Amino acid sequence: MTLRLPMLAIGLALGGLFLPGGAPLSASAAETPPKGRARATFAGGCFWCMEPAFDKVPGVVSTTSGYAGGFVVDPTYEQVSLGVTGHAETVQFVFDRGKASYEQLLEVFWKNVDPLDAGGQFCDRGSQYRSAIYYEDDDQKRAALASRDSLERSGRLPGRVVTEIAPLKAFYPAEEYHQDFYIMNLRHYWSYRAGCGRDRRLRELWGKSDH
Repeated sequence: MTLRLPMLAIGLALGGLFLPGGAPLSASAAETPPKGRARATFAGGCFWCMEPAFDKVPGVVSTTSGYAGGFVVDPTYEQVSLGVTGHAETVQFVFDRGKASYEQLLEVFWKNVDPLDAGGQFCDRGSQYRSAIYYEDDDQKRAALASRDSLERSGRLPGRVVTEIAPLKAFYPAEEYHQDFYIMNLRHYWSYRAGCGRDRRLRELWGKSDH
């Protein structure tokens, strides 16, 4: 009882509903992609900074910044930023299976995160900025685990991969002003990205590449 009452108070203060066990009361309704297309859902710190790399991948037809991995239903950016909703800033991609594969998107994902950081990503600290792969079915789960295991066996990274791999229970699109932020607010975006040290750390981990 001493555990549940504070959680309930936090939930009411946030204006969201949740189950103390961490499962969402309802999942955000998402349309099933049309035939020949599929979704991939990744978290890698600031969602503004995750969109550009995937927008360049042939076969990716849409990117949506949002929130996943937590227990508050329909969270707001302000709520997620507090770090008490369980959600991470996340980006969901719809891709054409004939032009791109889930495995290819996983490769892009790894090259754009710090898989060794359990406390956030780059200058953004807290679980709301963790790296994560949220799979939708058994095929995606197997591919994600195989990709992680292959990366660890390669010995390329100086540490253990701590990226979360978990089922996607719900995805909530972020507010409109976050969508395509790197395009709509170019100057602000690059100022933030440079100041956060994201590209510097990515070069340390992965070498020179087009992140």
